[in-house]
Amino acid sequence: MDGERVFSKEVTAWLRRIELRTRGLVESLFSGEYRSVFKGRGMEFSDIREYQPGDDVRTIDWNVTARRGRLFIKEHVEERELSVLLIVDCSASKGFGTGPKPNIVIASEIAGVLALAATDNNDRVGLLIVTDRVELYIPPDSGRSHAMRLVLDLLSFRPSGKGTKLSCALEYAAKVLHQRTAVFLVSDFLLDNESDSSFAADARRFSREHDLIPIRVTDPGAAKLPNVGLLALADPETGIRRILNTSDKLVRQDYAASRSGQRAVIDKLFHQLQTDVVEVMSTEDYVLPLIRFFRRRERVA
Repeated sequence: MDGERVFSKEVTAWLRRIELRTRGLVESLFSGEYRSVFKGRGMEFSDIREYQPGDDVRTIDWNVTARRGRLFIKEHVEERELSVLLIVDCSASKGFGTGPKPNIVIASEIAGVLALAATDNNDRVGLLIVTDRVELYIPPDSGRSHAMRLVLDLLSFRPSGKGTKLSCALEYAAKVLHQRTAVFLVSDFLLDNESDSSFAADARRFSREHDLIPIRVTDPGAAKLPNVGLLALADPETGIRRILNTSDKLVRQDYAASRSGQRAVIDKLFHQLQTDVVEVMSTEDYVLPLIRFFRRRERVA
């Protein structure tokens, strides 16, 4: 964890805009939905009492029942607070963006909305920044000042890594989280074959213990090549440079097929895990996808 924070006038301006926008969104749109979806989803053991007609048979404690010769059930109460962890992919590809804002600012705004919604509900929220390594971890805590500190860290932090390895974030989170946690993973999920394999295995294990919610930020400008003749490209994560003849239809088709294949692999994994994926286009407002997510969750909560 050897990145650095860079505070500039631009960072300060972005933070002020994000604070104003996210505060308004949370107060007007997300507070009620957040509470109905997440509050009370966790349950902690409270006591044992004798079974009464109408009780849920799934709560029967068979060990106590066997010892006492009568039916007893476990009583649970809603956990007083929920823990939320925001995992944000800050690899070099997030510097790319064809929308009105840099992709990292979009991720920071989304994190701000979720962090403020959590703290307004007296829940604790933390942050984990990842590239090809864990760059920064801030344990879950409560309060508006803490929530805005997370956003400031996202905007000002300059990671030391450039690549993408989401599996190391899940491995790290699994070690530091000691209770079931709602984990929002914000990324474009553009992984190579090796990263795909390790991420898939870790995501399956992680989802058994925690509520993993992927937020995929997709930039449509990265999905296909424009027909502009010779084009010099540099991979921001590996530094590899190539010159492509984008006038060649086959070159454009191969590029589009490669990106489509990457997406299909991740889509298949999310389908297998039965996760709620929040799809955000970098050229569009993220508010509607978030509202759709909360309302989907509300219907099944």
